[in-house]
Amino acid sequence: MRIPRQTVVAAGTIVAAALLGSSSMPAATSSPSSDVAVSVAPEQLSVVGLPCFPSTLNLTMTNTGSQDRYADLTLEPTGPLQLSRTLFSSWLPAVDPDQPVSAPVEVRVPRDTKPGAYKIDVEVDRNRLTVPVTVEPLPSKGPGDNLALGEQATASSTHGNFTLCGAVDGDKDPEHWDTLTGWNDGTRAVFPDTYDVALSAPATVNRVELYTLDSVKYPARLNGLRDWDVQAKVGGAWQTVAQVRGNTLGHVTTTFDPVQAEAVRILCLDGNDHTYSRIVELEVYGT
Repeated sequence: MRIPRQTVVAAGTIVAAALLGSSSMPAATSSPSSDVAVSVAPEQLSVVGLPCFPSTLNLTMTNTGSQDRYADLTLEPTGPLQLSRTLFSSWLPAVDPDQPVSAPVEVRVPRDTKPGAYKIDVEVDRNRLTVPVTVEPLPSKGPGDNLALGEQATASSTHGNFTLCGAVDGDKDPEHWDTLTGWNDGTRAVFPDTYDVALSAPATVNRVELYTLDSVKYPARLNGLRDWDVQAKVGGAWQTVAQVRGNTLGHVTTTFDPVQAEAVRILCLDGNDHTYSRIVELEVYGT
C-alpha cells in the first residue's frame, strides 16, 4: 500500500492586480495594486485523515517593487482543514535580483473527515487565490498492510532537525535522512530513548520491520541503532515481545508471538556510535 503525500499539479502565482487564467484556480479578486508577488506550490493538494501524514503547501512572497516593505500573507481554510499556520509575515527587501522568501504550511484533517472537496484561501494586500484541497478516503489497513503508516507517533525526545512523524511517513530510504525523513532523539549520549506509534484500533500484531540509518555516508555499523527492545501496549501496559542486540544492519525484521496491541514501542538502548537513537522507518504488521 502506497499513499501519495500530495498531488502536485503546478506552482500557482498571483501578482497584484493580475487575474489567474487557470480554470482550476479562481481569479484573484480585483483590488488595489500590490508590489508583492505570491506563489503557492502545489496548486492543488490531496490529504488523508492520518495524524502523521500531512500534505505540505509551500508559500513564497517576492517584493517586485522599488521599496523595502513588510508583508502579511493570510490563509483561511474551509471545513475541517487544519493548518500549521494561518499567517506568514516577512520583511521583503527590494533587491535586484529579486529575493523570494518562503515558508511551508502543513495541512491535516481529522480521521473522521468526510472525503470531498475543500479549499484554502490565500490573501496578500487583498489579492486572493484559492488552493483546492481534496480529502481522500482513509486507506484500508488489513492483513498485510503496514498498521503504523501515518499513525500518531510519540517519542521521549526529538532532535530539532527532525520531525516526530518522520519514522512513520512511508519513506524508508536512508539517503533522505538529512533532509526528508526519519527520527533522531534529542538527548546526545543518553539512553534509553523511546519511539511509539499508536495503532488506529487494537490489532493482532506479530512482526515489526525497523529501518535504521544505513547510507553510503552513514553506514549502520557506525551510525545505526545497535540494541533495542520491541514492546507492545496490551491492556494499557507495555510488555517486551522481542529483543535485538549488537545490530549492524540497516533493516531488521523481528517476529514474535501474536499479541493484541494498542500501540508499539521501540525501546532504544544504544546506538553503534553511542550517541543517538536513529530510526528511518518503523513498520508494524499483523496476522
